[in-house]
Amino acid sequence: MEDKNLEAIMGLIMYGGNAKSDAMEAIAAAKQGEFKIADQKIKDAEHSLVEAHHSQTGLLTQEAQGNSMTVSLLAVHSQDHLMTAIAFTDLAKEIIDIYQRL
Repeated sequence: MEDKNLEAIMGLIMYGGNAKSDAMEAIAAAKQGEFKIADQKIKDAEHSLVEAHHSQTGLLTQEAQGNSMTVSLLAVHSQDHLMTAIAFTDLAKEIIDIYQRL
């Protein structure tokens, strides 16, 4: 696997993991009534998701230019990490909203 591809894949895993972790911390803060902290943690999660998308865009651009890469288990795992982080962040926003209404 090319170093450039490996770097992008690891970026997806790292930023996706950071986003999910921040979203979980946002829920925990909201549960304690700390909505400013929850809001900041969601913003941090969204920032990490943007960074992950940058990594993903690099891979997609290469593919579109005809530079296909071999799909490895690590590449699949990175995409799974990103998709889970996106879903988790979206769900965290809804949970925080519920806590605010309580």
